[in-house]
Amino acid sequence: MKSEPDVYAFEQLVKDKHTRWDGVRNFEARNNMRAMKLGDLVLFYHSNIGKAVVGIAKVSKLAYRDPTAAAGEDWSVVEIEPIHALEKPVELATIKADKSLTEMALLKRSRLSVVPVAQSEFDHILKLGKTKSH
Repeated sequence: MKSEPDVYAFEQLVKDKHTRWDGVRNFEARNNMRAMKLGDLVLFYHSNIGKAVVGIAKVSKLAYRDPTAAAGEDWSVVEIEPIHALEKPVELATIKADKSLTEMALLKRSRLSVVPVAQSEFDHILKLGKTKSH
């Protein structure tokens, strides 16, 4: 999941203890949220400023109708809660340069705010970030 840190930073999620991931207005990103399962781990990526994976969160509530959507629109939200920050943020340049991450949806579908991550990619990002998931 991507957020501009000046809009909603990982540090704010830690402070808030949970948040509703609303305002997504792309069908592919919406469908990615709808596919999430309770307890799924999420990489939290700061976009535009910083451009790095900075934390791990988990899905705490499954997809439901986005209350910020206009009547008749079919948008969804999920709720997430923080697990912890990465020991070392993993910058976009590092991800792009890593041969084992070349197929990562973060790179292939870079305009989307919510993309799936393969388990091997997730594990590798954590390794690069010198972080364990639990």
